[in-house]
Amino acid sequence: MATIFSKIIAGEIPSYKVAEDEKYYAFLDINPLAKGHTLVVPKVEVDYFYDLDDETLAGMIKFAKRVACKIKEQTGCKKVATVVLGLEVAHAHIHLIPMNSENDVDFRREKLKLTPEEFAEIANSIEL
Repeated sequence: MATIFSKIIAGEIPSYKVAEDEKYYAFLDINPLAKGHTLVVPKVEVDYFYDLDDETLAGMIKFAKRVACKIKEQTGCKKVATVVLGLEVAHAHIHLIPMNSENDVDFRREKLKLTPEEFAEIANSIEL
């Protein structure tokens, strides 16, 4: 059965896409820690990040770097945290989170509540 991320990539579930190429897809997290919190996923469905083959893993990091640079540029944050975390979706993914302090990357914090218009505006500003 396809993961929710595979369904997003296939367009079966809507997302706020910020970047895509033939191997990777980046979209806004719908439960963001910060405005611009983005998920980067490979189009191949592999559960564990380090089970990705070396070429896919390296390509994913390069793809994420491009997205992170755009997030930093558009949000004005000090850095973009790169976090590999999560057991709830069996599909390798990277969280890119704009941060100005380490507290900005605390997943126990309350998530932002954004409107569809805010999500769309953020996605458009980051889109590659």
